[in-house]
Amino acid sequence: MAHHDPIHLIAPRAGLAQLNERSRDIFRQIVESYLATGEPVGSRNISRLIAMPLSPASVRNVMADLEQLGLIYAPHTSAGRLPTELGLRFFVDALMQVGDLNEAERQSIQSQLSSVGEAQSVEAALDQALMRLSGLTRAAAVVLTPKSNARLKHIEFVRLEPERALVILVGEDGQVENRVLTLPPGVPSSALIEAGNFLNARIRGRTLAEARLELETALAEARAELDQLTQKVISAGIASWSGGENEDRQLIVRGHANLLEDLHALEDLERVRLLFDDLETKRGVIDLLGRAETAEGVRIFIGSENKLFSLSGSSTIIAPYRDAAGHIVGVLGVIGPTRLNYARVIPTVDYAARIVSRLLGG
Repeated sequence: MAHHDPIHLIAPRAGLAQLNERSRDIFRQIVESYLATGEPVGSRNISRLIAMPLSPASVRNVMADLEQLGLIYAPHTSAGRLPTELGLRFFVDALMQVGDLNEAERQSIQSQLSSVGEAQSVEAALDQALMRLSGLTRAAAVVLTPKSNARLKHIEFVRLEPERALVILVGEDGQVENRVLTLPPGVPSSALIEAGNFLNARIRGRTLAEARLELETALAEARAELDQLTQKVISAGIASWSGGENEDRQLIVRGHANLLEDLHALEDLERVRLLFDDLETKRGVIDLLGRAETAEGVRIFIGSENKLFSLSGSSTIIAPYRDAAGHIVGVLGVIGPTRLNYARVIPTVDYAARIVSRLLGG
């Protein structure tokens, strides 16, 4: 049998987007079947599904060409085919129609997220938003948010051991954060009280980032007034807030259980286990989500397009959300198997990010 040359599928010097209509139709059926069932689909089934009359043999010829282009592959020796990650990316970018949400769907998301605005703190609001988004998309929902956005109200040092103290930070929104601090040898309780008084006189109403700048200046100016041990306590306190860019951001993940639904094989379970491991390595997830913070609109990462999820073969769909000044302050979205319902999840994430921005004052 003559070898099929896939070049006939594509107009000369054009990209994958120029697949002819027959090839697009067959490829779309393979992808949509995979997204619906997770199972390979064979030429006989496709010949029944496509609009134009084609024999299973003709469908197999087109499938061979699609496979040579790297868009589909055979998971084992059966006649069925699945889309590759390249194929999924091509489908999402060139073939899939991402419709806007209809009014009923918008109302549903809005009512699901309406309680977000009533939460006592930004963290609680985002936590609620994630639970709702996870339920809407049947995937794990994630948010990356800056810790330093909360404005401070009060700080207190509580000695735990001779050389260890608990630093209690209270935000204006009621949020409380505790950090353990290593103290210089010989610090008396009076130094802890004096350090707390010095900091409280200067941090109220400021974010952690603003407070750091203010305190470093104030400490330089007040060295003559403070004894050395108090200075060291204050310096150690400031240092504990400035652990680096990733330390200033927190990752919240909700809805892990949704990833355990609809598993078809042991290999699916293994992929989900690997994804759980990935989500535990929070630094990697923070780096990945951080890449979307400068983007307008929704970003989509499929499988090994990001190294973090290369083993679990997962997809990430994320969108930025904003504060009252219109600045991007974080990203939220979903992480799930590569067979997410992209056409539904993409507009849902986009709309949820806009609703959260509005409810948080953006």
